Amino acid sequence: MTDNTTLKRSLGVWSIVALGLGYMTPTVVFDTFGIVSKLTNGVVPMAYFVALVVMVLTAISYGKMVQVFPAAGSAYTYTRETMGSHLGFLVGWTSLLDYLLLPLVNALIIRIYMESLFPNVPVWIWVFAYVIVVTAINAYSMESTSSLNFILVVFTICLIGIFIILASVQLYHGMGNGTLFTIHPLSHENVKLIAVLTGATVVAFSFIGFDAITMYTEEAKDTSTVPRAILLTVLIGGGIFFIASYFTQALFPDVSVFENVDDTLPEIGLYVGGKLFQLLFIAGAFAATVASGLASHASASRLLFVMGRNGVLPKKTFGYLHPKFRTPVFTIVLTGIVSLFAIGPNLELIASVINFGALIAFTFVNLSVIVHFYIRQKRRSGSETFKYLIMPSFGALATGVLWYHLHADAFIGGIVWLIIGIIYMLFITRFFKKELGSMDSIDDLESLDKEIFNEDKIKVLN
Repeated sequence: MTDNTTLKRSLGVWSIVALGLGYMTPTVVFDTFGIVSKLTNGVVPMAYFVALVVMVLTAISYGKMVQVFPAAGSAYTYTRETMGSHLGFLVGWTSLLDYLLLPLVNALIIRIYMESLFPNVPVWIWVFAYVIVVTAINAYSMESTSSLNFILVVFTICLIGIFIILASVQLYHGMGNGTLFTIHPLSHENVKLIAVLTGATVVAFSFIGFDAITMYTEEAKDTSTVPRAILLTVLIGGGIFFIASYFTQALFPDVSVFENVDDTLPEIGLYVGGKLFQLLFIAGAFAATVASGLASHASASRLLFVMGRNGVLPKKTFGYLHPKFRTPVFTIVLTGIVSLFAIGPNLELIASVINFGALIAFTFVNLSVIVHFYIRQKRRSGSETFKYLIMPSFGALATGVLWYHLHADAFIGGIVWLIIGIIYMLFITRFFKKELGSMDSIDDLESLDKEIFNEDKIKVLN
């Protein structure tokens, strides 16, 4: 065990922004382009714009709450502290969908990449190989730094920049809409608001991870760093998504050209820059996805471990640490097993299911601002009413609208998951006769960091 009691305050705004963007994986805009273009009838940038507005409102609320709870930046912690432990548990339970399914999404995207390059190889081979490697690395340990994430993000953004240049050349030569400046990717006569909102629920998945920035609170140089980094991450990430999707939509007004609509990145690379650029495009996206996969696998397994250690899940199994590696091996393997389901599902369904939990969490972050500042602290002057009631109300309403327009199957799956959570809560509390165990993953993860990980590994866990 380490004697460290506090994390080193070494991360500035841009270091944290780089970590947030790395988690968001900017190349995902090309992976989901075909799905969203089909849903919105060819206005993917508008779906991203709607999602960006919603996420900015929510990011501002995260910024407010992370200053109130600087060591516990998460939606279920805010809900528990402001609206009670039972509601906090349910928000946390729905958030588990994000944690458990994000590693699966990364495995699914890797499968599609490899399938496009080696169409004759059975897809299960790629999924098994990827999951085994990622699970093994997490079980043994892994080392990385914020500077490595920064390099990865810079490389990804440069790759997207090259794509925009190549796309501009292709548009100049008559491909797609045949012009750089066109309103068609944003609006045309066949566009319907409901379709745009449905598309926005899918692309909201692209923003998942910006809230993970709250995990770096104790490593930030000062208390104002994290709220600024949250907002910058959303704005920069949203800007990248919007610009990249605009050029892609201008090049491909409809999806009829794509053979695989579930993941269009490989074909986009081929059509825009030829075989060489396709390989480069896939390589960059592959590296970004693997890095995101390692991080999301680690986060999911450690959340399950903390829940086990606190007694929310069976402690003997979920709270087990390997005596040599000092890693939660059981939950790491369990996360890997869940990831194996990437053999079957499509990206649209999984992304929508993830958004079920994420959008509920985002809604309650906004509501937490209202309860804490406006109701409890009675901060109700003119400017405070705008900051602590009107803005978070718009944020909660907007995330609620997106949640309402989720894919039907995802909505059903999410409701079933929520019902299971309610039944489980009733069971462990003996119908509210016992206290509910803490589900404060980030607070406990920080304690876990101090107990079993050295400072370098803390950065990886975060």
